[in-house]
Amino acid sequence: MRILVVDDEEIKRVSLVDDLRDRGYTAVPIANAQEALKCLEKERFDVVVTDLRMPGIDGMELLNRIKRNPENKTEVILMTAYGSIPLAVEAMKLGAFDFITKPFRNEKIFPLLERIRKSVRLMSADSSRLVRGTQTPLEDIMVGSSKAMGEVRRMVELCARSDATVLLIGETGTGKDLAAHTIHTRSGRSSSSFVKVNCSTLPAHLIESGLFGHEKGAFTGADEQKKGKFDMAQGGTIYLDDVDDIPWDQQIKLVRVIEEKVFERVGGHTPIEADVKIIAATKKNLLVEAQKGTFRSDLYYRLNVLRITLAPLRERVGDLMLLVEHLLKRIAGDRAYRLEDDAMEFLQSHSWPGNVRELAHALERAFIVGNGVITAELLSRDIHTCPIQPTENNGFKDTVLKAERELLEKALHHCNGNKSAAARALSMKLSTFRDKLNKHRLS
Repeated sequence: MRILVVDDEEIKRVSLVDDLRDRGYTAVPIANAQEALKCLEKERFDVVVTDLRMPGIDGMELLNRIKRNPENKTEVILMTAYGSIPLAVEAMKLGAFDFITKPFRNEKIFPLLERIRKSVRLMSADSSRLVRGTQTPLEDIMVGSSKAMGEVRRMVELCARSDATVLLIGETGTGKDLAAHTIHTRSGRSSSSFVKVNCSTLPAHLIESGLFGHEKGAFTGADEQKKGKFDMAQGGTIYLDDVDDIPWDQQIKLVRVIEEKVFERVGGHTPIEADVKIIAATKKNLLVEAQKGTFRSDLYYRLNVLRITLAPLRERVGDLMLLVEHLLKRIAGDRAYRLEDDAMEFLQSHSWPGNVRELAHALERAFIVGNGVITAELLSRDIHTCPIQPTENNGFKDTVLKAERELLEKALHHCNGNKSAAARALSMKLSTFRDKLNKHRLS
């Protein structure tokens, strides 16, 4: 494999090229993008590893020029400082294979190169049947025609290409588990384990042992060595659901795993390399939790590299009937089903606070009890929340208060908990904004 290393920092450029050559790669060092473009005109390279920030033509422009020619199969890996991660994510949307954050040990780039090698091998094995073509279309897995779902699918594809940490944000039942599993199955780690950890169910005093394992004799009752979830996920993906439930004093250990890609078992002293992709999920705004002091800000920023926000069903009502059709086909299988008119009305009027999960359970119950005939009465039998409609008493007032609260929550969420920015987004004085937060007990 021929690799062009482009970096204006001489020490990093030379050391990386030396290590690549020691591993058997053909590597060429170049100090700037202008010279790199001249070199690419004369010679073919499989991979360009380039710094993002350089004088003159920067890494983003170099990527654009390489990808401008659709016949050019050269892959691009960006080296970027931590603060430039959002720009690196945009670069991936433009065709970069992945990015790696500086400073990094040179050996951290070898797994990326191996993924490129495997990708090329799989595609060349049968050029008429690309790997992506053998997979179920993403539109059939994550259903919805809304703009929000389109963005989710685009980010899932991007996250599957990268080994960067992923943060999934969404209410209960919005599809965080599905997104995490889909990212894994469409990634280069799909042949290895997908390990889900329900952080909310792990007792606080056992969470370190549960995540990282323990050595024999590490504590009373540790009669033998036990592997933790990170051990089990080696080579694959670990999915930390409800990551905000990890106790404060254990969060720093997760920071270390993300930063250094190593961990130690409880009672052990030998660092173990963590060859895992980390996906975390939360129902909360972690930046707000960090401001409250219940979640470490350094952990938040390390988890929030690639972020996917899954909108609640009430915010994408246009997807409802597509989801109903998709879910009923899955529930019914080869059996017939019929959706009565009153059932359609109920489905469209209910607020679905439990989101897609609540919808799926309601449809399955109605299908089973109704022997395939789904009515509003069957759908509503076990649903205790009210449809979206004002109450007879104070209906207008209740509706306005609900809408006001939702606007405040959305503004805070989109501004990552920054009250001044949220107030500006709503064209509201900060003092007024704070008063309304207090009224709705959101402060």
